[in-house]
Amino acid sequence: MKAAGLVDTLSGKGPFTVFAPTNAAFAKLPAGTVDTLLKPENKEKLTKILTCHVVAANAMSSAIGKMIKDDGGAHKVKTVGGCVLTVKMAGDKIVIVDEKGQTATVTIADVKQSNGVIHVIDTVLLPG
Repeated sequence: MKAAGLVDTLSGKGPFTVFAPTNAAFAKLPAGTVDTLLKPENKEKLTKILTCHVVAANAMSSAIGKMIKDDGGAHKVKTVGGCVLTVKMAGDKIVIVDEKGQTATVTIADVKQSNGVIHVIDTVLLPG
């Protein structure tokens, strides 16, 4: 977040829902990807990827589950970065499908913050 200049943004008033990948999720990316993204010349790409994990709403898992159910099993969500994610259920877990068709599973839901909520996920979401 610091390298992309997003600390101040996400410290703002919000509300935000952040789908936060674990360190293990970043480790699943091809070797060298993170180091490449952290280079100053790739700040725009890094910002795009990170903002594709942020939704301008305070959406607890129960609300996400209701949206999925109300929309017949899949709900489209537009992120701050302009990506469109699809949220669904896989058993009792919320899964997020990114624009590349990759699926991330929420492993820890509803980590409340002063300006929203964090849902920890097991895969880095990527723009199309």
